[in-house]
Amino acid sequence: MKLSKEAVQTAAKEFLQFVNKGPSPYHVVEECKRRLLAAGFIELKESEQWDIKPASKYFLTRNFSSLIAFAVGGLYLPGNGFSMIGAHTDSPCLRVKTRSKKTKNGCLQVGVECYGGGIWNTWFDRDLTVAGRVMVKSGDKLVSRLVHVSKPLLRIPHLAIHLQRDINDSFGPNKENHLVPIIATAVQEELETGSASSGDASTAVTTAEKHHPVLVKVLCSELGVQPDALLDFELCLADTQPGALGGVYEEFIYSPRLDNLHSCYCALQGLMQSCSVDSLSKETNIRMITLYDNEEVGSESAQGAQSNLTELVLSRLASSPSNLTAFQQAAPLSFMISADMAHAVHPNYPEKHEENHRPAFHKGPVIKFNSNQRYASTAVTASVIREIASCVDVPLQDVMVRNDSPCGTTIGPILAARLGIPVVDIGGPQLSMHSIREMCCTSSVLQSIVLFEGFFQHFPRVRSKLVVD
Repeated sequence: MKLSKEAVQTAAKEFLQFVNKGPSPYHVVEECKRRLLAAGFIELKESEQWDIKPASKYFLTRNFSSLIAFAVGGLYLPGNGFSMIGAHTDSPCLRVKTRSKKTKNGCLQVGVECYGGGIWNTWFDRDLTVAGRVMVKSGDKLVSRLVHVSKPLLRIPHLAIHLQRDINDSFGPNKENHLVPIIATAVQEELETGSASSGDASTAVTTAEKHHPVLVKVLCSELGVQPDALLDFELCLADTQPGALGGVYEEFIYSPRLDNLHSCYCALQGLMQSCSVDSLSKETNIRMITLYDNEEVGSESAQGAQSNLTELVLSRLASSPSNLTAFQQAAPLSFMISADMAHAVHPNYPEKHEENHRPAFHKGPVIKFNSNQRYASTAVTASVIREIASCVDVPLQDVMVRNDSPCGTTIGPILAARLGIPVVDIGGPQLSMHSIREMCCTSSVLQSIVLFEGFFQHFPRVRSKLVVD
């Protein structure tokens, strides 16, 4: 597919707006909600009864960190299939501990916990801030509020090379002792406020006492509340440097959280762009995206891919008094793209890839295979996505890891096993996966959007030609 540079750049810049607004899973879901509402989708609540109509569009959230959006075909009948794309909203990061107050050698520090498998040495010497959700008491209600402090608040400084001469030979920080960011000095706090915070939070009772007053003050200022209104919070540390286009030809994206906001954004855009009135009115399936939290830590949570969320939603949509086995009939007629980023071949480490499986930038999304079921792709599901890709003229690549290399995994095998739905694992090629700043090519955004939109539009026809059990 020949994509114009203007179209590629436009799609990449729009994606950057999305990723810069998503410093935490809660912000990602909030941005998705905003875009879905603007596109005419109707919000549902799990706890309420639904009145689902043909040729209509809906979405729901769980925990404010996972989201399912779907468009019902005008010709949909219970027992018809679901055309699905799954991705995840979370990324490896440092998160503020429940009791974060630490004081050491005159420095006020914020205790953090490692979330997921990050490349933690990339978090040193970055201008960091906090973002996430805060539970506050508002009258007699317990309310969830989003917070994202735009200015740099925190920093994890490196130890000078003069004090560790072997740092360039090996650097493995102790995650408990060396990843603690500094927020202020006790001296400056005393000058500013007249009193200095000291000690730790081991005997703290209230939420405000569990953290340094300076951090509490910042949060209260952002939210417009008093310290005694703070009930609890879940805060991610995030780099304040926004994502940007890079390279002499601006063919790269340098950004945090490409894994996996790239897939979330492309799935969202693919769904919304596929829902023209004419296209949706002739659709026999339900088109759906499922964006889960907690993939980076195993998906085993109420809002993760291992939860009952997907099964409950699908069974509710397929239920029919006249067809009690509609959901069971729909499963083999359905299909899911598990969309998660893939490892591009690294020019400095080409030996890390199997010689016949070296995905490159600009050559299309990558189908991921693993016979040990770390990925869910099969010959059947790969054939389906290849057929759809040929319809929309999007090139595809293949990847398998070396036999002497460990293999990551995705939500694909989890959902294939839990739902019995055919799944293909696919993702855009990237470098620096799980670094605080990652790298991919600009063309992968538009290629993925075109492929995902084409999947929603063409899957029922391709499925009707597929001869399987």
